[in-house]
Amino acid sequence: MKSSQEHRRLIKVLKRLAFGALVSIGPFASAQDLAPRAYLITPVHSNSVNLTYAFLDGELLFDGTVPITGATARASVSIASLTHSMRFMGRSANVSVSMPYGVGNFRGTVVGAETNAYRSGLFDSAYRFSVNLIGGPAMDLSDFRKWKQGTLVGFSFRMVAPTGQYDPIKLINYGANRWGFKPELGVSRRWGHWILDSYAGVWFYTTNHKFFSKNQFSPGINVQTQSPIFAFEGHLSYDVKPRLWASLDGNFWYGGRTTLNGVENHGTLQKNSRIGGTLSLPMSGHQALKVSYNRGAYVRFGGSYDNVSVGWQYSWVGRPN
Repeated sequence: MKSSQEHRRLIKVLKRLAFGALVSIGPFASAQDLAPRAYLITPVHSNSVNLTYAFLDGELLFDGTVPITGATARASVSIASLTHSMRFMGRSANVSVSMPYGVGNFRGTVVGAETNAYRSGLFDSAYRFSVNLIGGPAMDLSDFRKWKQGTLVGFSFRMVAPTGQYDPIKLINYGANRWGFKPELGVSRRWGHWILDSYAGVWFYTTNHKFFSKNQFSPGINVQTQSPIFAFEGHLSYDVKPRLWASLDGNFWYGGRTTLNGVENHGTLQKNSRIGGTLSLPMSGHQALKVSYNRGAYVRFGGSYDNVSVGWQYSWVGRPN
């Protein structure tokens, strides 16, 4: 009898946990982006390859929405990205593609039982198109060398495709089994060696029609939705010399309540922020190294992590040299 009661209680716990599962892999959620100088322009036909390694370690906070204690996550994520600049209606524009792969461990105590989940696989791929609206016409390399930045205003559209590892039987996945879309407006202003960047955007998500389904705890099909997330980001950076710069970074995002089978959980509202810093070091005429660190400054619901990343960039104009 007692075993049956405990089993039913565990089922209830897991169904409640399903409301918060999207934030259980919070360090990789797009709303948490910190990307200084995202709207600076480059010459037409510029290209760059970026290889980034990130290590994340910290707590998972559920704000009392589920009976889970001591929840932690530790993960290593490798990201390969490619960016290409072009002309778009006479303006400077670029497209980028990112493919992440991660290995991680998630731990916590659920109903008094220690639980550990190990995951290794691809995350959802990301695609971004950005175009300058004010201050940055499309320029070839010779014209770009004579150009001086003032105020730049740009627009970007980012899409996250459901290409990552996903198994509806499991509660924790690297893929989200849904599409994500983010229109964003960015402003960048230079004063001598200083650059101030600020961005504002909204994440929209499609429905996950197979969320934590067809398993011993939930034999049916669960449908999960998430409300939009408003994301704000700011950076203050200083140029020591060309391609050698440092920045202070911060962001804030709000929203993202989850709904399971038509029932909304108000406790999953996210009102979080992160702060950190970035250092860019030139290694040669075509190579640069970027090191960054950020952590949760205020986390109401989701992941409170320390995030250290190191990235190598190779850039060129036209064909590779």
